[in-house]
Amino acid sequence: MAADPSIITRDLNQLAKDTENIYESVSIISKRARQISAKVKEELSAKLAEFATTVDNLEEIFENREQIEISRFYERMPKSTIVAAEEFLEGELSYRYPEIEESQDFY
Repeated sequence: MAADPSIITRDLNQLAKDTENIYESVSIISKRARQISAKVKEELSAKLAEFATTVDNLEEIFENREQIEISRFYERMPKSTIVAAEEFLEGELSYRYPEIEESQDFY
């Protein structure tokens, strides 16, 4: 994903175009951002878990550098909210309204 990591101003009309409600759009984006954030956190934890040792030795200094590089890589990644907003604006997200679907089942 090639999302710009910097903060940019968004057109509220563009965000509300699909849902016709800015609050719904923001809710959809925030839910997707939480999903992305959880996935990235899981990946980072798995990679850093490879370095978990209880032994102190000279190799630990080298591993520490690798841990720092991995952490820096994840720090440079665009924030999950930016990625989610880009996905939403590009039409890559699918969303549904379960409460509407449930009410339609009864009629």
